[in-house]
Amino acid sequence: MSKLLLQDLDLKDKKVLMRVDFNVPLNADGTISDDTRLKESLPSIQHVLKSKGSVILMSHLGRPKGADPKLSLKPVATALSKLLKVDVLMAPDCTGEKVEKMACDLKNGQVLLLENLRYNPAEEKPSTDPSFAQKLARLGDLYVNDAFGTAHRAHSSTAIIAQYFPGKAAAGLLMQKEIHAFENLMHEAKRPFYVIIGGAKISTKIGVLKSLLSKADGFFIGGGMAFTFYKAQGKKIGSSICEEDQIPVATQFLKECSEKKIPFWLPTDLLIADAFSNEAAIKTISASECIPDGWQGMDIGPQTLNEWKAALQNSATVFWNGPVGVFEFSHFAQGTQGLAKILSSLHAITVVGGGDSIAAINQIGLGPKFTHLSTGGGASLELLEFGHLPGIDALSDKK
Repeated sequence: MSKLLLQDLDLKDKKVLMRVDFNVPLNADGTISDDTRLKESLPSIQHVLKSKGSVILMSHLGRPKGADPKLSLKPVATALSKLLKVDVLMAPDCTGEKVEKMACDLKNGQVLLLENLRYNPAEEKPSTDPSFAQKLARLGDLYVNDAFGTAHRAHSSTAIIAQYFPGKAAAGLLMQKEIHAFENLMHEAKRPFYVIIGGAKISTKIGVLKSLLSKADGFFIGGGMAFTFYKAQGKKIGSSICEEDQIPVATQFLKECSEKKIPFWLPTDLLIADAFSNEAAIKTISASECIPDGWQGMDIGPQTLNEWKAALQNSATVFWNGPVGVFEFSHFAQGTQGLAKILSSLHAITVVGGGDSIAAINQIGLGPKFTHLSTGGGASLELLEFGHLPGIDALSDKK
């Protein structure tokens, strides 16, 4: 990596202002339902504490409209205290006199968590108040970005703030791990390299598909976006999700794969339902059949899983992003979970790009079987598509 690293900084007696990604899922009672992102942040925090420094943590949570108590980071402070075995102090806000005093009084070995950054509109829209990033910067001596999941956003705390730490803005340990995994995918992927893309919309994934055309040895497409490809092939898809304006894009991509002789797999059988509901009537059909009006595709079928399993056996590298069915409904989770099981058994480098795919993997406890589970779905796709991210670009170059 050409960027300054956390390990390059002299941390003794320093207050480290660290951007983390604590945008965790919450239960109805406000407790945290999955603390994976907290655990991923521990190595960087512990590194600072062991180096006799102190840590001031910054994060957002959800999309609050103003100071919403339901999206306070207080439950995170409680959970993080247990994980770190250190009392995490909770700030009443992310800027202001009280916060500055708490930061000033922070002793070596202590941790302070600022309140939800998105309570302030200038976090997401820095131009509305350029002083917001400057006020955040006043709290620390050094800046570390360990929030890969938000590195594709040019927000106050992820990019703008770095200018106030010339030569002192570094990548945290999680950020380094993420960058390393995706640099290997982009530049040194062992072949054959297969790409599996799911999710609802082709419009959010076509950029990364195009960017990987010159690198991948085959594409597997599932999820809602498959139906746009089916329609591009002239198939009737019933009431299935489809982005009509993306049909020409899908047609062009299929043409390019054909011209480059890159194999392209769509599901050969489907689970369809007569409503978007876990209680709907279900049947399995061949993808060569027309989906009847009033019915919609909800998952890939068992034949598809068997065919994909056979095709993936010779893979050396696999990148997967997006579920291949409506996995949040138990009756339509078999495809995504089955794919996770297939990938977990491969003798290959397996990288998963954040979000719902990882949720499905964790549901069945297969996380340790994968090479890398990214903490950033959107960030991983944008890094693969563009080769850089604002939150990484803003960091200091290594001397």
